[in-house]
Amino acid sequence: MIEKFPEGFLWGGAVAANQCEGAYNIDGKGLSIQDIAPKGIAGPITDEPTEDNLKLVGIDFYHRYKEDVKLFAKMGFKVFRTSIAWSRIFPNGDDAQPNEAGLKFYDDLFDECLKYNIEPLVTISHYETPLNLARKYDGWTNRKLIGFYENYVRTIFTRYKNKVKYWLTFNEINSIVHAPFLSGGILTPKEKLSKQDLYQAIHHELVASALATKIGHEIMPQAKIGCMVIAVPVYPMTPNPDDVLKAFETDRSNLLFTDIHVKGKYPSYAKRLFQENGITIHMEPEDEEILKNTVDFISFSYYMSVCETSDTSKKAGEGNLMGGVPNPYLKASEWGWQIDPKGIRYILNTLYDRYEKPLFIVENGLGANDQLITGEDGEKTVKDDYRIRYLNDHLVQVGEAIKDGVEVMGYTTWGCIDVVSASTAQLSKRYGFIYVDRNDDGSGSLDRYEKKSFHWYKEVIATNGTALKEE
Repeated sequence: MIEKFPEGFLWGGAVAANQCEGAYNIDGKGLSIQDIAPKGIAGPITDEPTEDNLKLVGIDFYHRYKEDVKLFAKMGFKVFRTSIAWSRIFPNGDDAQPNEAGLKFYDDLFDECLKYNIEPLVTISHYETPLNLARKYDGWTNRKLIGFYENYVRTIFTRYKNKVKYWLTFNEINSIVHAPFLSGGILTPKEKLSKQDLYQAIHHELVASALATKIGHEIMPQAKIGCMVIAVPVYPMTPNPDDVLKAFETDRSNLLFTDIHVKGKYPSYAKRLFQENGITIHMEPEDEEILKNTVDFISFSYYMSVCETSDTSKKAGEGNLMGGVPNPYLKASEWGWQIDPKGIRYILNTLYDRYEKPLFIVENGLGANDQLITGEDGEKTVKDDYRIRYLNDHLVQVGEAIKDGVEVMGYTTWGCIDVVSASTAQLSKRYGFIYVDRNDDGSGSLDRYEKKSFHWYKEVIATNGTALKEE
């Protein structure tokens, strides 16, 4: 028998503006880095937007959000995580005045959510750096971006202070180490980017994040502001002490970001990292004081665990942004991501033991090649039992972590409605409870259909978790 989740647990789903909204050049919106990255994380960038970039239309959430929010309400969502497209508010990123049409869109979206008692959970910067800031300043390598970001957060905090209680400063902030263009708007190619410039950019983002927390608490005393990281449990491949130390070092490289967000300073182990890599972080006099503005909670994405080994002949797992080698005890998804439900319990305990801060799982899900069929009732649907099994097994382990004493605020599945994939820019890599009729070649009606998992998740929310089944 599964126990109920805590009262007030925030069940819901998550998307990002650049993967769902479309309307990339409508109502005064400027270009973002996503508009010139038609093939996702690893693909080439283009000079201008190209027709093969599915994100330019996305799932047309910009025009269909009322229809979609109504479907979220039908499932019983308590919270909906989305992002604000920075270049919809400041088209060039460094504009003096915001774009009113962009501000109004999010007013309308948040009002629609609140109409159904769905709390908006808003990511301020979700892989959507305005393109002008990438081209003119090389993204976050330039300290000037702190000021542009500050202007942006002051604008949206002031505008939405009575509508949004939960905020995330940067999406998966630790991903900048592996994807500097996507995460930091840095146009210098990764292979040419020095570690000095990379970690200086990281410092700028960390200062900006802490500054946003400070400003948010001043403008919205009741709001909760969190950081957001990729959470990846790192297991040693063998008991060989060299493997254990390799896993330990990899783990620390991820924890560096949460350590600074929660403890308000660089950890002592960062000194060796910087010394051995010839890195000298340039700090302005106020930076150390700004970093002391610590987050209210830690949020994270969880998709997989990884193994680490000192054996250099072992190759990294397929499609895994965070590196690591495949675990022989685990199966993988169609895209090579290893499936490890117990890893979510492990990482929840790891983070809570270390920080004793509330935790929020804001991304978790299974990307799969869904097939739309006509059901027995004549309605079109997807029989995605594989997704139900994946989510059920992960949520059972979230329940176990709660029994362990971990304070978990909520759970938002990634891509609660099908969106364009961040890693591959495909629509065929589907995560949602709602099927969107659009294909990798751009064809399709954009009609929405409820999958089998839609009704499963509705029951999970209605029973506050007791509908889950033990493995």
